[in-house]
Amino acid sequence: MFARNSLFTLGAAVVAAVTVLAPVAKAAGNDPHAVTPQVQSLRAQVHAGTLMKTHGTKKACDACQAQIVTTGSGSKTPLSTPAPAGYGADELAAAYNLSGGAAGTIAIIDAGAYPPANLEADVNAYRAQYGLPACTVESGCLKVAGFDGGAPQAPSTDPNLKLGDEEVAVETALDMDMASAACPGCKLVELQLPILDAFFGDQAHLDAAMADFGTAVNTAAKLGASSVSMSYQYPSDKTVEFGQAGRDLFHPGMAVLASSGDGGYEGDQHGGWPSNLPWVVSVGGTSLFQTADGYTNTVWSGAGSGCETDLPGAIGAPASVSAVCGGHRASSDVSAVADPATGVAVYDTYAPFTGQPLNWITVGGTSASSPFIAGLYARGGHLSQVMGPNTMYTAPAGAFTDVTFGQNAPIRSCTPAEIALCNARAGWDGPTGVGVPNGLAGF
Repeated sequence: MFARNSLFTLGAAVVAAVTVLAPVAKAAGNDPHAVTPQVQSLRAQVHAGTLMKTHGTKKACDACQAQIVTTGSGSKTPLSTPAPAGYGADELAAAYNLSGGAAGTIAIIDAGAYPPANLEADVNAYRAQYGLPACTVESGCLKVAGFDGGAPQAPSTDPNLKLGDEEVAVETALDMDMASAACPGCKLVELQLPILDAFFGDQAHLDAAMADFGTAVNTAAKLGASSVSMSYQYPSDKTVEFGQAGRDLFHPGMAVLASSGDGGYEGDQHGGWPSNLPWVVSVGGTSLFQTADGYTNTVWSGAGSGCETDLPGAIGAPASVSAVCGGHRASSDVSAVADPATGVAVYDTYAPFTGQPLNWITVGGTSASSPFIAGLYARGGHLSQVMGPNTMYTAPAGAFTDVTFGQNAPIRSCTPAEIALCNARAGWDGPTGVGVPNGLAGF
């Protein structure tokens, strides 16, 4: 549980971890694929899904679902390279058959200060690496604001909150880079919550954080967003499910998405908020492998799935889906790459605490899949009939590639009635929903 002074006690350990970065190789020229043997080796491990054999992960914060690849098993030191090792925008476009589409607006909700100038520079470094058009504040493509639409969060002078801002910046960079990869022509809106919303505390603290998310989603709607992504998850209860915070996330005509979580199969009682809400698209996760024959998705073992027994089935989901939860909300609805072992490339230099920019890092978690799918909603542009995940379940044949291999819990831990919640199968399953995108036909 997060206490308001926990950043103080963690400070020394984090400084030691993030200031001793891994040896890195230098990129050759501007080609993101022309790199020295070290980065080539890391990239090959990502493509094969073997990166976790020699590396570890750490979370960016309590509530956010970003999993940062570290220098070694058990290490908390982020693996930093001057050229990308994870999957880039070009590879994701190829993996999910992306082309064409509209140019909507993607809203991303994150905690902490990431000053507009810093965020703009980092997002555009990512975009330039993959030949994507620039997205700047001056052009009107990029907007950074507070969760209520006012001024962005101001950088703190408190060293401990600076530490929080630096750690959570990984989540923000991941979200914005994945939105950019999914829809290079879309406008981007970054809405910033107070930094303490990223960390757990007592019930009053959690309730306030979830209320802030509700305000932010309403702000996104007022700003004309096509879609809004939340890569965060909080303990759920009936107060937030049926109260104002939950109702604030109901916006027909705007796709509202959230990460399904990184804890694997969560059982048949309660899911994490807000992805457990029937009117929110719950985005699960896959492992993405690249071979000479193309790309293959399997279930990521960490992809969150389960039941929310307080609530009815997802809007638009067929009875066969909610039936696996006794008529209640079953998750997830759709999925994309999330496995840190097959992680994505992220660019982040915001380091107000340590002064040590991370540069290129490799990140996974359903924090990657949610903003990516949000970008596809905005790029697809067919939002008039969207009400939660309903259009996922009525998409034309072939709009999604079914994921039929893998599991996010040992088979013996699932009863026969629960098996669809934790094991890939033909059609819908808990870890991957209806599958992964195959172009824009489902959006």
